[in-house]
Amino acid sequence: MRTALSPVVHAAIEARLVSTDRLLASVYPGDDGSRQPVHTVYVPGDRYTPELPVEWGRAAQETLASAGGAAALGLDVGLAPDLAAQVAPLVDRKLGREPIEDLRIDFEDGYGDRGDDVEDADAVRAAKRVAAATGAHFAPPFIGIRFKSFEAPTRARGIRTLDLFVTALVDQGGLPDGLRLTLPKVSTVAQVQAMAEAVAGLEHVHGLPEGRLRFEVQVETPQLVLGADGVVPVARLALAAPGRIAGLHYGTYDYSAAVGIAAPYQSLEHPAADHAKSVMQVAVAGTGIRLSDGSTNILPVGDRAPEAWRLHARLVRRALERGFSQGWDLHPAQLPTRFLATYAYYREGYPEVSARLRHVRDRTTGAVLDEPATVRALAGFVRRGVQSGAITPAEVAADTGLDAKALAEWASPRPTTT
Repeated sequence: MRTALSPVVHAAIEARLVSTDRLLASVYPGDDGSRQPVHTVYVPGDRYTPELPVEWGRAAQETLASAGGAAALGLDVGLAPDLAAQVAPLVDRKLGREPIEDLRIDFEDGYGDRGDDVEDADAVRAAKRVAAATGAHFAPPFIGIRFKSFEAPTRARGIRTLDLFVTALVDQGGLPDGLRLTLPKVSTVAQVQAMAEAVAGLEHVHGLPEGRLRFEVQVETPQLVLGADGVVPVARLALAAPGRIAGLHYGTYDYSAAVGIAAPYQSLEHPAADHAKSVMQVAVAGTGIRLSDGSTNILPVGDRAPEAWRLHARLVRRALERGFSQGWDLHPAQLPTRFLATYAYYREGYPEVSARLRHVRDRTTGAVLDEPATVRALAGFVRRGVQSGAITPAEVAADTGLDAKALAEWASPRPTTT
């Protein structure tokens, strides 16, 4: 067959796109397929003990019993009867086995300024307790600290707490596999670059593999969403600290206050919150950086508990539908609705999604003609459902014909971990 373009033209095109190919490979590798927790729980740095997850689980079970059980609470927050019946035993089992998936020991707003000697001691004590919990298999799958911000008044204190915590973990025998480090109140790209320098320095001193210490960035200031020069700083983070950033977490109340929203109207579903989260979502699409929604401070306690549970369940579901698979929980009483809403989301969508995947696998015609990108999204939905505990691998194999390896391959065009 005859073609017209010369080798010179082909070579020129290849040369022009070298930097594009490099950018796509290094900055946009896609999601690695590893487990993402469905929530993050924050507790003050001096209150963490290895027993805390068990205590939260028991408290959640007690408050769930006061609501008549998981099925009754599911009905009260709006689940259909058959769906509530499906997810109720999953919630009961979850609260008994793994009530907290991701725990952040807080040395920032939830801890405050207690003086250097006190914070030094609490940081080291927290690391020793994390090491003990990890060794005894008590620790949640993901655990770490939030230290103070890199703004001028708290920078030195934040770096010192980070250093003390990581160094104490190393001295106690090593870092947990699910270690998480959270940098709050980020306003500029330079602060993220400074954090990357700090963790690289810790890796060097302690002989850790390069890239072992990754961190989360909290999006709590409008300056990170829209900079003074009119650009979007959050979109530059992946390139500014390649491979270092594990996630972006939206900070509900700091961000809302910073843009002038009055306290009674600060909410995860305020238009200002939706705008910030939409910018975050576009900024890190394809980078492998995960997204987390923020928290609601309307707690399900006292006479208004039913109302607060309905709000929390709705916000969790809303975030999942908008592509935020994770959020913050502030109180044990929020755990039942976190898991009820999460499991219901995956169980409710699973029949249609699994049927569409089966049609693709068997090359049969269904009611929807799915393109490759949509197939990846369908497979990603199922994989996250399995990782959350809402769907079993046996169900997936029976309903789609895909084992775990095939599901992972379908969910991502690149090599994945399961």
